[in-house]
Amino acid sequence: MLFRSFLRWTAPLLLTAAGLHATAQTSSLPGTLRIGFQKSASLLTLQKSSGSLEKRLAPLGVTVKWVEFPAGPQLLEGLNVGAVDVGFVGEAPPIFAQAAGARFAYIGFDPAAPEAEAIVVPKDSPIKSVAELKGKKVAFNKGSNVHYLLVKALEKQGLKFSDIQPVYLPPADARAAFERGAVDAWAIWDPFLAAVEKQSGARQLQDGRGLVNNYAYYLAERSYAQQQPQVIQALFDDTQAQAAYLKANIKAAAAVIAPLQGLQPEVVEKSLTRYEFGVKPLTPAVAAEQQKIADTFHALGLIPKPIRVADAIPANAAGTARLAEAAR
Repeated sequence: MLFRSFLRWTAPLLLTAAGLHATAQTSSLPGTLRIGFQKSASLLTLQKSSGSLEKRLAPLGVTVKWVEFPAGPQLLEGLNVGAVDVGFVGEAPPIFAQAAGARFAYIGFDPAAPEAEAIVVPKDSPIKSVAELKGKKVAFNKGSNVHYLLVKALEKQGLKFSDIQPVYLPPADARAAFERGAVDAWAIWDPFLAAVEKQSGARQLQDGRGLVNNYAYYLAERSYAQQQPQVIQALFDDTQAQAAYLKANIKAAAAVIAPLQGLQPEVVEKSLTRYEFGVKPLTPAVAAEQQKIADTFHALGLIPKPIRVADAIPANAAGTARLAEAAR
């Protein structure tokens, strides 16, 4: 499995960052792994429904608690206050959280999925391009992956973020505002994107292609990442197995996921085709892309201070890159 060597590449982190006391604790497994997830995270929703992770962790004496959050920023807050041990979010939330002093570690990422997020307008809107959003109200979840998409899309058209009127709303509230005409456009990710396209005929102005990668990240509370590599390895082995099943059985997976997300199977199926699934160890190249987002947000005054993404990444990033290359 891709993460068969997880213990080996995290060992230097255990020794250098935590010292002998933390290293001694690695043999003591926790009673429960608390996973923060969003219902929109289709793979984790499938994983939760199957009970596969619970079965995999049972021999280690570890149970699983799934904790749902409406979006990434709220999940990061939960991770920071100790409500969860591990979480899965888009590109932007970790940057806002790190700038606010949250302590966490990047432990893996999902491949790029630029088509899985977009800026949309109502089907009968007169707005035909991102350039026409100047002065308009655009809804999106502050600090989420689409925050960066919106910034880059405006930049491409020679506009500044200050040229629009941002309306900060979580997905459910943004959908309501969008459909009653309280906002002019909405920046959103799948499966919410597929839902509004199929159910109300929303029209895309711009998706992420050519602008953003739309990576997704697995994060852990920092001491948990240091002390429980066995649990994280089991989590990732199971995630890889579920990803392989989903890719080979998209229609069947959509039928399982749809009622859990409160969506129609055809909506979920459409969203699944726009994502790549399969966790990988973080590489220096991916970390560099994340640093670009952080630098952009700081330059725009969206975060109060510059941050070093590397401060939240295991020190032996070169080793993770070699592991990723060997797994291809």
